[in-house]
Amino acid sequence: MKHIFVVNPNAGKGKNKAMDYVSPKIKEICGKYNLEYEIYPTTGKGDGIRFVKERAASGEEIRFYACGGDGTLYEIVNGAYGFDNVEIAVVPLGSGNDFVRYFGDKDMFLDLENQINGTVCTLDLIKCGDEIAINQCSMGMDAEVCAKQGEIKKLPLVTGEGAYGLGCLYAIATKTKNRFTLTIDDGESVTLDALFCFIGNASYYGGGYKAAPLALPDDGLLDFVVVESAKNRIELLKMLKPYKAGEHLDWKITHFKRGKKLKVHAAVPAAINVDGECQFVTDATFEIIEKGIKFLVPATSPFLKKEN
Repeated sequence: MKHIFVVNPNAGKGKNKAMDYVSPKIKEICGKYNLEYEIYPTTGKGDGIRFVKERAASGEEIRFYACGGDGTLYEIVNGAYGFDNVEIAVVPLGSGNDFVRYFGDKDMFLDLENQINGTVCTLDLIKCGDEIAINQCSMGMDAEVCAKQGEIKKLPLVTGEGAYGLGCLYAIATKTKNRFTLTIDDGESVTLDALFCFIGNASYYGGGYKAAPLALPDDGLLDFVVVESAKNRIELLKMLKPYKAGEHLDWKITHFKRGKKLKVHAAVPAAINVDGECQFVTDATFEIIEKGIKFLVPATSPFLKKEN
């Protein structure tokens, strides 16, 4: 098997710092285990998808390491999806790194030896149109936050977690209501005024917000969390802390259900977030792809103990 490290040189706000940090570690560990490896620095948005697809199409057994943030992982997943000869792994060098939080702390993934000795697990994915998500999708206020978060992250001294918090304040001040018609698994449709609608394959997003606290990335189901519009903005501000802690499922304004497909129709164009990639739409369908990708879990991850 070939090990290809796809590095976003600008991850973590530092031009080429990611390469400077990770390259010596890759050379050391791959040399120690006599692994055939390659380091590929991406050149811009979409380059990771293109590169992974091209290399995966060769049929060679390859493990791609997403060396960057959640955006880099998004590109690796969308390039690797559909190829049985491919495994993916994560070396978290970004500011958010939300997907890996489900499996353990960041240092667990930065330890490349821990990765090399890890276990490959088959995880579910989310399909939304032509895009694939491994972590989460959403529509409504929090997707507006996601869209704004990219701009806020560019500010000096602002972390990924801090950017989401500032984005929340912006969204609370500008838009707190979305008229959504929701249909789960082709059942009866429900129309309501929603703050947001979250579709979770794993638990975290936005720099550590536990939006889907019960989500499991390998159970063949998606977690749908819909929070209705709150009465006022002061109430919304008070909701942020318990929401981050994953304490929102028992709110009276929260609707929680598991399923395999969710259709959302918005009365007016609403923000949609697919693992951090944002746009505005009126209709979207989110579907589970069961056992859609092979993912390397580090050897010391608590997830592996649960699996056993």
